[in-house]
Amino acid sequence: MIDHHAMVLLVSASVAVITLILLIAVCKLNPFIVLFLTSLGLAMATGMPMHAIVQSFEAGLSGTMGHIAIVVALGTMLGKMMAESGGADRIAYTLIHLFGEKRIHWAMMVIGFVVGLPVFFEVGFVLLIPIVFTVARRTRTSLILVGLPLVAGLSVVHGLVPPHPAALVAVSIYNADMGRTIFYALLVAIPTVVIAGPLYAKFIAPKIHLDLDNPMAAEFVDHGEERSLPGFGLTLATILLPVILMLLGSWADTLSSPKSAWNNALHLLGNADISLLVGVLVSFITLGKMRGFNRESILKFSNECLAPTATITLLVGAGGGFGRILQDSGVSQAIVQVALHAHVPILILAWTVAALIRLSTGSATVAMTTAAGIVAPIALHIPGARPELLAIATGAGSLFFSHVNDGGFWLVKEYFNMSVADTIKTWSVCETIISVVALLLTLALSVA
Repeated sequence: MIDHHAMVLLVSASVAVITLILLIAVCKLNPFIVLFLTSLGLAMATGMPMHAIVQSFEAGLSGTMGHIAIVVALGTMLGKMMAESGGADRIAYTLIHLFGEKRIHWAMMVIGFVVGLPVFFEVGFVLLIPIVFTVARRTRTSLILVGLPLVAGLSVVHGLVPPHPAALVAVSIYNADMGRTIFYALLVAIPTVVIAGPLYAKFIAPKIHLDLDNPMAAEFVDHGEERSLPGFGLTLATILLPVILMLLGSWADTLSSPKSAWNNALHLLGNADISLLVGVLVSFITLGKMRGFNRESILKFSNECLAPTATITLLVGAGGGFGRILQDSGVSQAIVQVALHAHVPILILAWTVAALIRLSTGSATVAMTTAAGIVAPIALHIPGARPELLAIATGAGSLFFSHVNDGGFWLVKEYFNMSVADTIKTWSVCETIISVVALLLTLALSVA
């Protein structure tokens, strides 16, 4: 039985989330203020000690912003260099020529899927968003039709496909075979991303009307006609450099002896922050100096692109603060208690636990690792439980319904310049489609 206190926590959390969405979407109040006030209200309603409430929110905000602020700042600088140099235009033209304007959303899905393999969602997003803006402008296509397949590709590999770092953790906890997990994950991921990306984008894009005045898109200039743009190979190499460094970091223990100087160097270079920093510094040469820009111009570009990111970073941090309140107040534990009392098949249990933790914390990585830690001991006592499919089901659950306590929600909302309601209709539904379709395909594999 679920105890009375757990039910109070769950009801309080549900009321808090609904109130938060209504205040932002209907009453048009400042999202940061609303997130802060709602977090305080939830903490008091659930009986958190008064002295711990603000500390908890600050810890969640600072913990989230510590990573996101660096990623967004460096990623935006790299994107600005791509835009000012014409590199984003070059990639856009090449994609348009290869796929045609009518199939450009399929191209964006492929890019998100491939680039997303070694990098976390936020990193891939800020790396590729300049291409989304440029392609949408060049083809006069809805930003939703171009951008949603890309974020779907990034999200699917984040949750389902090793060697993505988040998926690797689940593989390790379940002691699953890496090769089989990758094989099954690809069988699940490819049809899932097709449904949630290009197909859903084609359906929802005509129903979403975006404001033409997009502050973030304005940062990435349009060079007009195809002209003397930087080479496709040079531009692609510059944007993929951080991705390659992160891959090398993930393979460090295979390429070198653990804890050796070379191993430590690879791990350092493979860190997302360091990889992006190296990419930005290289772009100052390949897309700056080699394109005729002087130091003053490069400094101007790298300074002016940061201003629009302040709101995004703060909102992402506030979402992290709200998520931390959910954890420290006991709501997350109550959600897990509900899941464990439900007598369901092990694959569905893994998905459910991960989905509920995702709803309460906002983090796919936290949901995946926490759920795997909870379910793995249970799975040991269930004959026939396949660890590879458990890892995939857990990853699928960790992607369920991104909402206001998820940093990715605010990244997509602010960069696409959407309302909260439109972000839910596009991004949140896209994530839910990924989660549910991936679960259904995993269940199908389990009986095959």
